[in-house]
Amino acid sequence: MTVSGISKSGKGGLALGVAVLSALTLVPADAADDLGRASEGQKPTVVLVHGAFADGSSWNAVVQRLQRDGYRVIAPPNTLRGIPQDSTYLNSLLKTIKGPIVLVGHSYGGEVISQAAAGVDNVTALVYVNAIMPDKGESFASLSGKFPAAPITQAFKQVPFRNGDGATGTDVYIEPAKLHATFAQDLSQQQASVMASTQRPIAQSAFTDKLTEAAWRDKPVYVLVGKQDRAIDPSLERYEAKRAHARKTVEINSSHVSLVSHPQAVTDLIVSAARDSGHR
Repeated sequence: MTVSGISKSGKGGLALGVAVLSALTLVPADAADDLGRASEGQKPTVVLVHGAFADGSSWNAVVQRLQRDGYRVIAPPNTLRGIPQDSTYLNSLLKTIKGPIVLVGHSYGGEVISQAAAGVDNVTALVYVNAIMPDKGESFASLSGKFPAAPITQAFKQVPFRNGDGATGTDVYIEPAKLHATFAQDLSQQQASVMASTQRPIAQSAFTDKLTEAAWRDKPVYVLVGKQDRAIDPSLERYEAKRAHARKTVEINSSHVSLVSHPQAVTDLIVSAARDSGHR
């Protein structure tokens, strides 16, 4: 054995090695970046943003269907601390994703995606599922105030909290005994009980945070309306869809948690948004 493992009779191997090294010198310096970029026509990455009183697992049935169809899916945590923090966090994640993105928000997640997607050019479509869609300068409170109060507002429970830095605030939960009737009435009582025990609270301040950007004004919008929604008035959801000139609005007989009770309808709308954007 000689240097580099090439025997005296390995002239052919040496020549091949030289040829390979020569070819590598011709590869552009940014070729490594190109390997991570989405090719033309590639399926977009679907980013699913959950709302208040939930976490990423609320998307599980939708994720399974999208993955089965060949989509890359990310369901990141939404910290539920308010629009400035939540949208900034999501925006930073979106900027790490190469290729087209279909961005989906449920409930309060609709507010978050509206601000987070501003200026992110590879977000090709916004999908709103039983969602809140304030305009720039609007808050959830000011927008929802245009319509009758939803039944869920009678089920809120306020709990004070303290942060490590000493700052204090108030979290909002749904009273466990009222969650089934006001949030997830088309699920079983057992499912609702699990939701009640695992719910994540939202900071009360989030209800009055005003959006500084509204990406739905510049990007294609798709909306799912839950006709039996008791957390957001269905008339408000229809109003938002019309104001945003939604390319497609789907109405189904669903509670607020259509992503759990009707995952196929939600998946179909997401896939429709992906295909309309020019992706498989």
